[in-house]
Amino acid sequence: MTTPRTDRLDLRLSTEAKQALQAAAMVRQTSVSDFVLASALEAAQEALADRNRFGLDADQWAAFQAALDAPPTSKPRLQQLLQGRSVFE
Repeated sequence: MTTPRTDRLDLRLSTEAKQALQAAAMVRQTSVSDFVLASALEAAQEALADRNRFGLDADQWAAFQAALDAPPTSKPRLQQLLQGRSVFE
C-alpha cells in the first residue's frame, strides 16, 4: 500500500528543462510528476546515503566495535580548549 500524496512541491523551470522532463517521462511511459518525483527521491537517497548507513568488512567492523567499547582517553588539549573563553564571547 502506498502512502497518499498530500503535499505539493512547486518549482520554476525553463521551457527547455520542462521539455526534457516531458520527453524523459514519455520514454519511461510515466507522468512528468511521477518521473520527477522518482528522480528526485533517487537523488535524495544518494545524497543522504553516507549519512544514513555505511558498510564495513569484518576487520573494519571489529575495529569499529573495539573503538566503541574502549574507555575514553584523556585529551588535555581538548579539555584546555573547552575550558577557555570562546572566540564568540
